[in-house]
Amino acid sequence: MTPNQRLIIAVLLSFVFFIAYTAIYPTEQPTETAQVQNSTEQKVELKEAPKVEDIVGHKISAQEATIANDLSTLTTLKSNDFILKIDTLGRISSKVLLQEMYNTNDNVHAQLIPQSGTKPLFIRFLDPALNEEATKIPYTADISEINLQDTPQKVVLTQKLSNLTVTKEITFYADGHYDVDVSLTQDKRYFIYLGQRPKVNEKEQMMAAVGALIYNDEELLTIIEDGDANERKSYSHIELAAAFDQYSASIMYGFSKDTNIIIDRDRDSNPIVYFEAVQNMKFSGYIGQKRYKTLHAIKPILTNAIEYGWFTFASKPLFQLLMWLHGLIGNWGWSIVALTVLIRVVLYPLTYKGMVSMQKMKDIAPQVKALQAKYKGDPQRMNAAVMDMYKKHGANPLGGCLPMLLQIPVFFAIYRVLLNAVELQGAPWMLWVNDLSRMDSTFVLPILMGASMYYQQKLTPSNFTDPLQEKIFKFLPIIFTFFFITFPSGLVLYWFVNNMFSIGQQFIVNQQFKNAKDAQIAAHKNVEKKDD
Repeated sequence: MTPNQRLIIAVLLSFVFFIAYTAIYPTEQPTETAQVQNSTEQKVELKEAPKVEDIVGHKISAQEATIANDLSTLTTLKSNDFILKIDTLGRISSKVLLQEMYNTNDNVHAQLIPQSGTKPLFIRFLDPALNEEATKIPYTADISEINLQDTPQKVVLTQKLSNLTVTKEITFYADGHYDVDVSLTQDKRYFIYLGQRPKVNEKEQMMAAVGALIYNDEELLTIIEDGDANERKSYSHIELAAAFDQYSASIMYGFSKDTNIIIDRDRDSNPIVYFEAVQNMKFSGYIGQKRYKTLHAIKPILTNAIEYGWFTFASKPLFQLLMWLHGLIGNWGWSIVALTVLIRVVLYPLTYKGMVSMQKMKDIAPQVKALQAKYKGDPQRMNAAVMDMYKKHGANPLGGCLPMLLQIPVFFAIYRVLLNAVELQGAPWMLWVNDLSRMDSTFVLPILMGASMYYQQKLTPSNFTDPLQEKIFKFLPIIFTFFFITFPSGLVLYWFVNNMFSIGQQFIVNQQFKNAKDAQIAAHKNVEKKDD
């Protein structure tokens, strides 16, 4: 095989292996009880409590855990888009999205606050006695029901302890964000929790990152995915902290620069985010979908909560371009098609050069094979003769590799965009594709993608010498089809359109070489006639 063929097969097989491995062997979760530090930095063993995640950094008793799971509703806030509830511990205990486009895979309204685990605005005191009392005495509210429309609405929560009164003033806005003013009558050391990340669907989309992130004033983004939180870490100069899943997030922001943000681990090594608050603490939060325009309208820096992983440097501008196209076209499906066209146009010179190089390699393959047979016992002379052959015919064995290597980051960047773009939720394309964020239940689009990949293979020059390798290569469209069946329709649409443009481009190159050969044959015949 040529180096070009080896690279193609290696890249494709690596891609298939990566997806298969992620699906078959998910991140291993620890099963043994973790050993963590308590508030005095002494080692203690976490005790399992019913229905609640252990809060690392604090020892939580079974009694306290039972109280912490009390979901008695203190205040209910209703809007056209969501219903939010505050419980007797002064926490945001529930937020249900009413738009059908955000429904779960079971077609029920999305619940952004998990039933178990810490919840937004949960307060814990460092003093054990004070904290125990705080978990037993419920908050009171100045209003039990709020109808939220365009005008912001405020609720005042009060907790009267023996020697301390805690007041939370929370102002809610229709776009999903809120402002918080927490005040204590005495200066006590305490912490406010961001809450567990949303878990809208039991099964997360393959390769979608979930966990926690922080973004500081030096534009440094730190991500701790579920299963990767190994130790307690603290951060300062933070612009925002978020606990997120594929499409939604719980975000807190607006801290003072000296606020100490802490990311700890629960017993499953998932990140838990909280911060050390002061006697009078003001900050803001947001619980909802990671829609770019919504976050940007609230505060532009919140758009950094939209996570693209390693390919953020390429994914962010691609998403900006996709949004611009959507502004012109008005349909996310056709915007993806237009984005694919633009990417192909930009990469056309490189891909064209690579295709021409592969065609030349195919044409001289018999001669190269003859040279390899002739100098079989002399590798140095064989290599020299083969390189002279390449030079004579203007062929570059690596000519097709560079364009492919440059397209790989582009593919993964667009993959991350389409995987994390909540804007595709409930967004139709045409005909049977009515939700670009979900798999095509008719399987038509993945089958078309696989068929186009197969036809592209038929057009692409190849000179396999090993029948086994050729069979493996031919089975790749089938393998890819099975993997893409569960992928979001938007991503499958991109890959299908990309294949169609590759087919058209390969057809043009093949036709050019055919015309050139026909011209050579005609010229040769004319010379023979003149000689006769």
